Amino acid sequence: MAEKKTFEKSIEELEEIVRRLENGDASLDESLTLFEQGVKLAKSCQKMLDEAEIKVSVLTSNPDGSVGEREFTENTDKGL
Repeated sequence: MAEKKTFEKSIEELEEIVRRLENGDASLDESLTLFEQGVKLAKSCQKMLDEAEIKVSVLTSNPDGSVGEREFTENTDKGL
């Protein structure tokens, strides 16, 4: 079974594809293949980001001392 790629590895591969396409030395067929791989990698990265966003929650201390969860917002780290 193939090992699942990490987000970081996928981004590295996507960056390499972009460099190769920007270089302009690839044939049309190779460019199309690279573009297709890039689209798949971009979708995979977006899926990983979406999954991570769903999992992200901030643990907070409630007034009674218990631990609770709340959805992450940009204001969370500012104590708002």
